Amino acid sequence: MPFELTNAPVVFMDLMNQIFRIFVVVFIDDTLIYSRDDSESTEHLRIVLQTLRDKQLFAKFCKCEFWLREVRFLGHIVSAEGIRVDPIKISIVVD
Repeated sequence: MPFELTNAPVVFMDLMNQIFRIFVVVFIDDTLIYSRDDSESTEHLRIVLQTLRDKQLFAKFCKCEFWLREVRFLGHIVSAEGIRVDPIKISIVVD
């Protein structure tokens, strides 16, 4: 989809949300795959990558991170312990 189109990000996000209905969170061009453990993570990743291939969609490998125990996503930190506000965001407001 051309970058110049005003609604391109929304259309792309809608497409991704239609394709991935489980264990994937999509916001604009950020995709978060979540799992309970390493074996489930491996299976989810395989499913997501195969689905992308089947739908002729692509991900830049250099922008991907795999098997993280903690991730910053939309101003929050997501981990096995739960979701908390990113301390960087808090310090910006306090300062």
